[in-house]
Amino acid sequence: MSTSNFDLTIRNGRISNADRTFHADIGIRDGVIVEIAEGLSAGKQDVDASGLWVLPGGIDSHCHIEQLSGMGLMCADDFYSGTVSAAFGGTTTIIPFAAQHRADSIPDVVASYSKLAREKAVIDYGFHLILANPDETALSKHLPQVIRDGITSLKVYMTYDKLKLDDYQLLEVMAVAGAEGALVMMHAENNDMIRWIAHRLLERGHVAPKFHAVAHDPLAESEATNRAIALANLVDVPVLIVHVAGRQTIEVIRNARRLGAAVHAESCPQYLLLEASDSDRPGVEGAKFCCSPPPRDKDSQEAVWQGLKDGTLGLFSSDHAPYRFDESGKLPKGDATTFKEMANGVPGLELRLPLLFSEGVMKGRLTIEEFVALTSTNHARMYGLAHRKGAIAVGSDADLALWNPARRVDVTAAMLHDQVGYTPYEGHSLQGWPEQVFSRGRCVVRDNKLQVERGTGQYIPRQRPEPLAKRATQSEAKGAFSQLVGLKRVP
Repeated sequence: MSTSNFDLTIRNGRISNADRTFHADIGIRDGVIVEIAEGLSAGKQDVDASGLWVLPGGIDSHCHIEQLSGMGLMCADDFYSGTVSAAFGGTTTIIPFAAQHRADSIPDVVASYSKLAREKAVIDYGFHLILANPDETALSKHLPQVIRDGITSLKVYMTYDKLKLDDYQLLEVMAVAGAEGALVMMHAENNDMIRWIAHRLLERGHVAPKFHAVAHDPLAESEATNRAIALANLVDVPVLIVHVAGRQTIEVIRNARRLGAAVHAESCPQYLLLEASDSDRPGVEGAKFCCSPPPRDKDSQEAVWQGLKDGTLGLFSSDHAPYRFDESGKLPKGDATTFKEMANGVPGLELRLPLLFSEGVMKGRLTIEEFVALTSTNHARMYGLAHRKGAIAVGSDADLALWNPARRVDVTAAMLHDQVGYTPYEGHSLQGWPEQVFSRGRCVVRDNKLQVERGTGQYIPRQRPEPLAKRATQSEAKGAFSQLVGLKRVP
């Protein structure tokens, strides 16, 4: 019997990490796991986890919180409601975006988002930078500085007129990111394909939400993904394709990986459980199901499941884009809003883990270890958090979720904690739910009640992402061109 003095013990649980499942007790001191063994002595607080699965707290590395969109629309969730919603769903760390628009200074953007999160967040957080204006100052000064300050990933767009970068700009950004040790995340859709189709739909009077999926043809996603991989290969940097939706795109990524490309990818709940046909509803009701890229069909759903299973898709994020179903969000022109005018995105921060747990683990599509990898461990490794997050291990932060695999929940918008007012998963019946959630040893959720105050989450500076750490080692043997292009920006 251990004689350690713990602030908190979690005992008698079934613990699962990405590599194994075992039974043990967890001893926690000062917010950190200090011992894992059977028969630990009770701490000052003692939690009996008998019959529960003890899992690492989820990490959602793709969510939009208190962010102004390229269309000038503000998200429904601020850093309080967003992090509360995340915690109730078993997520203990989020990495949302500090979004630059073309006229914004990067230091001002980071300072603004940091202040908002510091005052409101109830769980831990980091940031990705959305880069919309890679001018000389950004590339030579501001971007390197924010990377060194712990924002070691950035997102760029190949679509949306107010955000997209051309191929030359993408190469410039990739080269700097590679030199400084940051991972580039890519929204990969061919803007001109979408614009060309949309123009023809609109001039023929096809304005309903269902035509959003028609305009965002699967070829727009697969072509842009192929091009993003080629650009990254040219400058010898890894790239991560976000929110992968279609079978063709998954095959592009899988084939590129077989050929040795350093391409990584994520998918989201909407691509497992929604289809393009969901947006074919009376009036503008279908807008509730519209995001970019759009959900496809059952064949693409099966391809996403397979990609999650075989590692082609290594991350499962929410891409939480919380817009209310009114003039402030989805419908800026009310019932007259066309598919080109509505806000893109669906909410999913709170339901990300329960949906995958129920549909994946409880239905035998995924092992519990694969669930942990896809929702927590791989995010920590991919984004430079593995020194603190993503595993139940001695020395890691005590970020834990205690799941009841027998609990059944029928999803309603009223039960959720975001500020959106609807969920595209209304009526889904789920098995399995996180009943207690801990962040750095603090009980955040218990008995379906929030246990912490706003502003108690912490900013976590991130280290060099694992794909960049591997690349730095590999590049030492790659010769002059690699050193010129991959490790230093082309003059």
